[in-house]
Amino acid sequence: MLETIDVHLPGREYQVRIGPDLLGQAGTHIAPLLTRPRVAVIADATVAALHLETLHQGLTTQGIDMVALELPPGESTKSWPHLQTCVDWLLAQKVERRDVVVALGGGVIGDLVGFAAAILRRGVRFVQVPTSLLAQVDSSVGGKTGINASQGKNLIGAFHQPALVLADTAVLGTLTPRDFIAGYGEVVKYGLLGDADFFEWLEGNGAALAAGDMATRVEAVRRSVQMKADIVARDETEQGERALLNLGHTFCHALEAATGYSDRLLHGEGVAIGCALAFELSSRLGLCAQEAPSRVRAHLKMMGMKTDLSDIDGDLPDAAHLLELMGQDKKVVDGQLRFILARSIGGAFVTGDVPRDAVMDVLEDALAAR
Repeated sequence: MLETIDVHLPGREYQVRIGPDLLGQAGTHIAPLLTRPRVAVIADATVAALHLETLHQGLTTQGIDMVALELPPGESTKSWPHLQTCVDWLLAQKVERRDVVVALGGGVIGDLVGFAAAILRRGVRFVQVPTSLLAQVDSSVGGKTGINASQGKNLIGAFHQPALVLADTAVLGTLTPRDFIAGYGEVVKYGLLGDADFFEWLEGNGAALAAGDMATRVEAVRRSVQMKADIVARDETEQGERALLNLGHTFCHALEAATGYSDRLLHGEGVAIGCALAFELSSRLGLCAQEAPSRVRAHLKMMGMKTDLSDIDGDLPDAAHLLELMGQDKKVVDGQLRFILARSIGGAFVTGDVPRDAVMDVLEDALAAR
Protein backbone atom coordinates (compact mmCIF):
# COMPACT_ATOMS: atom_id res chain seq x y z
CA MET A 1 0.00 0.00 0.00
CA LEU A 2 3.05 2.26 -0.39
CA GLU A 3 2.39 5.49 -2.32
CA THR A 4 5.22 7.76 -3.45
CA ILE A 5 4.91 11.44 -4.34
CA ASP A 6 7.84 13.25 -5.96
CA VAL A 7 8.44 16.87 -5.00
CA HIS A 8 10.06 18.40 -8.07
CA LEU A 9 12.47 21.12 -6.98
CA PRO A 10 15.61 21.33 -9.15
CA GLY A 11 18.61 20.31 -7.06
CA ARG A 12 16.46 19.66 -3.98
CA GLU A 13 14.12 16.92 -5.19
CA TYR A 14 12.77 14.50 -2.61
CA GLN A 15 10.05 11.94 -2.13
CA VAL A 16 7.11 11.69 0.22
CA ARG A 17 6.43 8.03 0.95
CA ILE A 18 2.99 7.22 2.33
CA GLY A 19 1.65 4.00 3.80
CA PRO A 20 1.32 1.89 6.93
CA ASP A 21 4.26 0.59 9.00
CA LEU A 22 6.97 2.81 7.52
CA LEU A 23 8.49 3.42 10.97
CA GLY A 24 9.51 -0.22 11.18
CA GLN A 25 11.06 0.06 7.72
CA ALA A 26 12.74 3.41 8.35
CA GLY A 27 16.26 2.04 8.04
CA THR A 28 15.61 0.80 4.51
CA HIS A 29 14.33 4.21 3.45
CA ILE A 30 16.91 6.36 5.27
CA ALA A 31 20.09 4.29 4.73
CA PRO A 32 20.64 5.52 1.13
CA LEU A 33 20.88 9.10 2.43
CA LEU A 34 23.64 8.38 4.95
CA THR A 35 27.39 8.76 4.59
CA ARG A 36 27.85 7.07 7.98
CA PRO A 37 25.38 4.75 9.78
CA ARG A 38 24.14 7.21 12.41
CA VAL A 39 21.19 9.57 12.81
CA ALA A 40 20.12 12.11 15.43
CA VAL A 41 16.41 12.01 16.22
CA ILE A 42 14.42 14.76 17.93
CA ALA A 43 10.90 13.94 19.08
CA ASP A 44 8.34 15.23 21.51
CA ALA A 45 7.96 13.16 24.66
CA THR A 46 4.42 11.96 23.90
CA VAL A 47 5.36 10.71 20.44
CA ALA A 48 8.62 9.23 21.72
CA ALA A 49 6.77 7.12 24.28
CA LEU A 50 4.61 5.66 21.50
CA HIS A 51 6.92 5.39 18.50
CA LEU A 52 10.60 6.01 19.24
CA GLU A 53 11.38 2.36 19.94
CA THR A 54 9.70 1.26 16.68
CA LEU A 55 11.80 3.79 14.79
CA HIS A 56 14.92 2.58 16.65
CA GLN A 57 14.23 -1.01 15.67
CA GLY A 58 13.57 0.01 12.07
CA LEU A 59 16.95 1.76 11.93
CA THR A 60 18.77 -1.08 13.70
CA THR A 61 17.74 -3.56 11.01
CA GLN A 62 20.00 -1.64 8.64
CA GLY A 63 22.81 -1.20 11.18
CA ILE A 64 22.05 2.48 11.79
CA ASP A 65 22.86 3.89 15.24
CA MET A 66 20.47 6.40 16.77
CA VAL A 67 20.77 9.12 19.39
CA ALA A 68 17.59 10.85 20.50
CA LEU A 69 16.42 14.02 22.23
CA GLU A 70 12.93 14.36 23.68
CA LEU A 71 11.19 17.71 24.03
CA PRO A 72 7.93 18.73 25.71
CA PRO A 73 4.83 18.43 23.51
CA GLY A 74 2.77 21.45 22.56
CA GLU A 75 2.88 24.65 20.50
CA SER A 76 4.98 26.45 23.12
CA THR A 77 7.91 24.21 22.14
CA LYS A 78 8.22 26.21 18.88
CA SER A 79 10.28 28.84 20.67
CA TRP A 80 13.77 30.33 20.96
CA PRO A 81 14.70 28.35 24.11
CA HIS A 82 13.83 24.99 22.56
CA LEU A 83 15.51 25.93 19.28
CA GLN A 84 18.69 26.60 21.26
CA THR A 85 18.26 23.29 23.07
CA CYS A 86 18.04 21.48 19.72
CA VAL A 87 21.07 23.19 18.20
CA ASP A 88 23.21 22.80 21.33
CA TRP A 89 22.32 19.11 21.54
CA LEU A 90 23.02 18.47 17.86
CA LEU A 91 26.41 20.15 18.21
CA ALA A 92 27.13 18.12 21.34
CA GLN A 93 26.33 14.98 19.33
CA LYS A 94 28.90 16.14 16.76
CA VAL A 95 26.36 16.14 13.96
CA GLU A 96 28.18 17.04 10.76
CA ARG A 97 26.89 18.77 7.65
CA ARG A 98 26.68 15.47 5.73
CA ASP A 99 24.70 13.76 8.52
CA VAL A 100 20.93 13.44 8.73
CA VAL A 101 18.67 14.74 11.49
CA VAL A 102 15.26 13.09 11.92
CA ALA A 103 12.17 15.00 13.08
CA LEU A 104 9.76 12.52 14.69
CA GLY A 105 6.45 14.08 15.63
CA GLY A 106 3.74 16.46 14.55
CA GLY A 107 3.95 19.89 13.00
CA VAL A 108 5.59 21.51 16.01
CA ILE A 109 8.55 19.14 15.98
CA GLY A 110 8.82 19.19 12.20
CA ASP A 111 8.91 23.00 12.08
CA LEU A 112 11.32 23.33 15.00
CA VAL A 113 13.74 20.57 14.01
CA GLY A 114 13.67 21.63 10.37
CA PHE A 115 14.66 25.15 11.40
CA ALA A 116 17.42 23.81 13.66
CA ALA A 117 18.71 21.76 10.72
CA ALA A 118 18.53 24.82 8.45
CA ILE A 119 20.79 26.92 10.69
CA LEU A 120 23.10 24.17 12.01
CA ARG A 121 26.40 24.43 10.14
CA ARG A 122 24.52 26.58 7.58
CA GLY A 123 22.34 23.66 6.58
CA VAL A 124 22.16 19.99 7.54
CA ARG A 125 19.87 17.49 5.81
CA PHE A 126 16.84 16.28 7.70
CA VAL A 127 14.12 13.68 7.32
CA GLN A 128 10.52 14.37 8.28
CA VAL A 129 8.71 11.49 10.00
CA PRO A 130 5.32 13.12 10.64
CA THR A 131 3.13 11.34 13.17
CA SER A 132 -0.03 13.47 13.02
CA LEU A 133 -2.52 13.75 10.17
CA LEU A 134 -1.94 17.49 10.03
CA ALA A 135 1.82 17.07 9.67
CA GLN A 136 1.50 14.27 7.11
CA VAL A 137 -0.69 16.27 4.74
CA ASP A 138 0.73 19.73 5.29
CA SER A 139 3.62 20.87 7.46
CA SER A 140 6.07 18.05 6.65
CA VAL A 141 5.98 18.86 2.91
CA GLY A 142 7.29 22.03 1.32
CA GLY A 143 10.23 23.08 3.46
CA LYS A 144 8.62 25.71 5.68
CA THR A 145 10.42 25.61 9.03
CA GLY A 146 10.37 27.97 11.95
CA ILE A 147 9.31 29.03 15.42
CA ASN A 148 6.72 31.38 16.86
CA ALA A 149 7.29 34.89 18.21
CA SER A 150 5.29 36.78 20.81
CA GLN A 151 4.02 38.92 17.91
CA GLY A 152 2.62 35.97 15.96
CA LYS A 153 2.99 32.46 14.65
CA ASN A 154 5.83 31.23 12.40
CA LEU A 155 7.37 34.69 12.07
CA ILE A 156 10.93 33.38 12.48
CA GLY A 157 12.12 30.65 10.14
CA ALA A 158 13.59 29.52 6.85
CA PHE A 159 12.72 27.53 3.76
CA HIS A 160 14.69 24.28 4.17
CA GLN A 161 13.44 21.28 2.20
CA PRO A 162 13.65 17.81 3.79
CA ALA A 163 15.67 15.06 2.14
CA LEU A 164 12.78 12.60 2.59
CA VAL A 165 9.33 12.41 4.19
CA LEU A 166 8.06 9.14 5.66
CA ALA A 167 4.33 9.38 6.38
CA ASP A 168 3.40 6.22 8.30
CA THR A 169 -0.39 6.10 8.16
CA ALA A 170 -0.55 3.34 10.79
CA VAL A 171 0.60 5.75 13.50
CA LEU A 172 -2.54 7.83 12.89
CA GLY A 173 -4.36 5.13 14.83
CA THR A 174 -2.59 6.25 18.02
CA LEU A 175 -3.89 9.83 17.79
CA THR A 176 -6.69 10.97 20.05
CA PRO A 177 -9.96 11.48 18.16
CA ARG A 178 -9.62 15.23 18.68
CA ASP A 179 -6.10 15.36 17.25
CA PHE A 180 -7.04 13.25 14.25
CA ILE A 181 -10.12 15.30 13.40
CA ALA A 182 -8.19 18.53 13.92
CA GLY A 183 -5.73 17.35 11.29
CA TYR A 184 -8.64 16.74 8.96
CA GLY A 185 -9.01 20.53 8.82
CA GLU A 186 -5.90 20.62 6.62
CA VAL A 187 -7.16 17.73 4.47
CA VAL A 188 -10.48 19.37 3.67
CA LYS A 189 -8.64 22.63 2.94
CA TYR A 190 -7.11 21.05 -0.19
CA GLY A 191 -10.52 20.25 -1.63
CA LEU A 192 -11.82 23.70 -0.79
CA LEU A 193 -8.93 25.59 -2.34
CA GLY A 194 -8.43 23.77 -5.62
CA ASP A 195 -10.11 20.40 -6.08
CA ALA A 196 -13.89 20.26 -5.88
CA ASP A 197 -13.81 16.57 -6.83
CA PHE A 198 -11.62 15.83 -3.80
CA PHE A 199 -14.04 17.72 -1.54
CA GLU A 200 -16.90 15.65 -2.94
CA TRP A 201 -14.82 12.49 -2.35
CA LEU A 202 -14.31 13.56 1.26
CA GLU A 203 -18.03 14.14 1.69
CA GLY A 204 -18.54 10.51 0.67
CA ASN A 205 -15.55 8.97 2.44
CA GLY A 206 -14.98 11.16 5.48
CA ALA A 207 -16.83 8.84 7.83
CA ALA A 208 -14.73 5.81 6.77
CA LEU A 209 -11.57 7.86 7.06
CA ALA A 210 -12.44 8.94 10.60
CA ALA A 211 -13.38 5.37 11.52
CA GLY A 212 -9.89 4.14 10.63
CA ASP A 213 -10.20 2.62 7.16
CA MET A 214 -6.55 2.39 6.10
CA ALA A 215 -7.03 2.53 2.33
CA THR A 216 -9.15 5.66 2.70
CA ARG A 217 -6.57 7.28 4.98
CA VAL A 218 -3.73 6.53 2.57
CA GLU A 219 -5.73 7.97 -0.33
CA ALA A 220 -6.64 11.14 1.60
CA VAL A 221 -3.00 11.72 2.55
CA ARG A 222 -1.83 10.94 -1.00
CA ARG A 223 -4.22 13.36 -2.67
CA SER A 224 -3.45 16.10 -0.15
CA VAL A 225 0.32 15.68 -0.50
CA GLN A 226 0.12 15.53 -4.30
CA MET A 227 -1.70 18.84 -4.44
CA LYS A 228 0.74 20.49 -2.05
CA ALA A 229 3.77 19.05 -3.87
CA ASP A 230 2.50 20.38 -7.20
CA ILE A 231 1.95 23.86 -5.77
CA VAL A 232 5.31 23.93 -3.96
CA ALA A 233 7.12 22.89 -7.15
CA ARG A 234 5.61 25.90 -8.93
CA ASP A 235 6.06 28.41 -6.09
CA GLU A 236 8.53 27.21 -3.45
CA THR A 237 8.93 30.46 -1.49
CA GLU A 238 5.31 31.63 -1.59
CA GLN A 239 5.60 34.50 -4.05
CA GLY A 240 2.20 33.74 -5.53
CA GLU A 241 0.21 30.53 -5.91
CA ARG A 242 1.54 28.85 -2.75
CA ALA A 243 -0.33 31.43 -0.68
CA LEU A 244 -3.51 29.50 -1.62
CA LEU A 245 -2.39 26.86 0.88
CA ASN A 246 -3.13 29.44 3.58
CA LEU A 247 -6.89 29.21 3.00
CA GLY A 248 -8.46 29.78 6.42
CA HIS A 249 -5.11 30.57 8.02
CA THR A 250 -5.46 34.35 8.29
CA PHE A 251 -8.45 33.88 10.59
CA CYS A 252 -6.85 30.80 12.16
CA HIS A 253 -3.59 32.48 13.19
CA ALA A 254 -5.45 35.37 14.79
CA LEU A 255 -7.61 32.94 16.75
CA GLU A 256 -4.55 30.93 17.82
CA ALA A 257 -2.88 34.10 19.07
CA ALA A 258 -6.08 35.13 20.87
CA THR A 259 -6.20 31.76 22.65
CA GLY A 260 -2.51 31.85 23.58
CA TYR A 261 -1.46 29.00 21.26
CA SER A 262 -3.02 26.67 23.80
CA ASP A 263 -5.09 23.50 23.76
CA ARG A 264 -8.19 25.68 23.67
CA LEU A 265 -7.75 25.68 19.90
CA LEU A 266 -5.64 23.20 17.96
CA HIS A 267 -4.19 24.42 14.66
CA GLY A 268 -6.38 22.20 12.49
CA GLU A 269 -9.46 23.31 14.42
CA GLY A 270 -8.50 26.91 13.72
CA VAL A 271 -8.06 26.09 10.04
CA ALA A 272 -11.54 24.58 9.89
CA ILE A 273 -13.12 27.63 11.54
CA GLY A 274 -10.99 29.86 9.32
CA CYS A 275 -12.16 28.09 6.16
CA ALA A 276 -15.79 28.48 7.23
CA LEU A 277 -15.21 32.20 7.90
CA ALA A 278 -13.35 32.67 4.59
CA PHE A 279 -16.27 31.16 2.67
CA GLU A 280 -18.73 33.25 4.67
CA LEU A 281 -16.74 36.39 3.83
CA SER A 282 -16.58 35.33 0.17
CA SER A 283 -20.34 34.87 0.08
CA ARG A 284 -21.02 38.26 1.66
CA LEU A 285 -18.75 39.91 -0.89
CA GLY A 286 -20.80 38.28 -3.65
CA LEU A 287 -17.93 36.08 -4.80
CA CYS A 288 -19.63 32.73 -4.25
CA ALA A 289 -23.14 31.47 -3.68
CA GLN A 290 -24.47 31.22 -0.12
CA GLU A 291 -24.78 27.47 -0.66
CA ALA A 292 -20.98 27.18 -0.62
CA PRO A 293 -20.36 28.25 3.02
CA SER A 294 -23.42 26.24 4.06
CA ARG A 295 -22.00 23.12 2.39
CA VAL A 296 -18.57 23.68 3.93
CA ARG A 297 -20.02 24.09 7.41
CA ALA A 298 -22.32 21.07 6.98
CA HIS A 299 -19.41 18.79 6.09
CA LEU A 300 -17.22 20.04 8.94
CA LYS A 301 -20.07 19.53 11.39
CA MET A 302 -20.72 16.04 10.01
CA MET A 303 -17.07 15.23 10.77
CA GLY A 304 -17.45 16.53 14.32
CA MET A 305 -15.19 19.53 13.75
CA LYS A 306 -15.18 22.99 15.22
CA THR A 307 -16.83 25.32 12.70
CA ASP A 308 -17.73 28.52 14.57
CA LEU A 309 -16.25 30.89 17.14
CA SER A 310 -18.89 29.56 19.54
CA ASP A 311 -17.04 26.21 19.47
CA ILE A 312 -14.00 27.81 21.18
CA ASP A 313 -14.13 27.63 24.98
CA GLY A 314 -13.49 30.73 27.05
CA ASP A 315 -13.43 34.41 26.23
CA LEU A 316 -12.28 35.87 22.93
CA PRO A 317 -11.25 39.47 22.22
CA ASP A 318 -13.53 41.77 20.25
CA ALA A 319 -13.55 41.96 16.47
CA ALA A 320 -11.22 44.97 16.35
CA HIS A 321 -8.57 43.11 18.36
CA LEU A 322 -8.90 40.00 16.20
CA LEU A 323 -8.43 42.15 13.10
CA GLU A 324 -5.33 43.70 14.70
CA LEU A 325 -3.95 40.18 15.32
CA MET A 326 -4.51 39.40 11.64
CA GLY A 327 -2.24 42.34 10.85
CA GLN A 328 0.73 40.39 12.28
CA ASP A 329 0.21 37.63 9.75
CA LYS A 330 3.05 36.78 7.33
CA LYS A 331 0.63 37.35 4.45
CA VAL A 332 0.73 41.11 5.00
CA VAL A 333 2.28 42.76 1.90
CA ASP A 334 3.12 46.50 1.92
CA GLY A 335 0.99 46.82 5.02
CA GLN A 336 -2.04 45.30 3.27
CA LEU A 337 -3.57 42.10 4.58
CA ARG A 338 -4.07 39.42 1.94
CA PHE A 339 -6.98 37.00 2.17
CA ILE A 340 -7.56 33.70 0.43
CA LEU A 341 -11.18 33.85 -0.69
CA ALA A 342 -13.23 31.61 -2.98
CA ARG A 343 -15.50 31.90 -5.99
CA SER A 344 -16.67 28.34 -5.38
CA ILE A 345 -15.65 25.15 -3.61
CA GLY A 346 -12.33 24.36 -5.29
CA GLY A 347 -12.03 27.92 -6.60
CA ALA A 348 -9.84 29.83 -4.15
CA PHE A 349 -7.78 32.90 -5.03
CA VAL A 350 -5.54 35.42 -3.25
CA THR A 351 -6.58 39.05 -2.90
CA GLY A 352 -5.67 42.17 -0.98
CA ASP A 353 -8.86 43.91 -2.05
CA VAL A 354 -11.05 43.12 0.95
CA PRO A 355 -12.96 45.92 2.68
CA ARG A 356 -12.05 46.14 6.36
CA ASP A 357 -15.69 46.71 7.23
CA ALA A 358 -16.70 43.41 5.61
CA VAL A 359 -14.15 41.49 7.70
CA MET A 360 -15.32 43.31 10.84
CA ASP A 361 -18.95 42.45 10.09
CA VAL A 362 -18.13 38.74 9.69
CA LEU A 363 -16.15 38.70 12.94
CA GLU A 364 -18.73 40.70 14.88
CA ASP A 365 -21.56 38.42 13.74
CA ALA A 366 -19.52 35.31 14.59
CA LEU A 367 -18.74 36.68 18.05
CA ALA A 368 -22.38 37.69 18.61
CA ALA A 369 -23.44 34.09 17.90
CA ARG A 370 -21.29 32.76 20.77
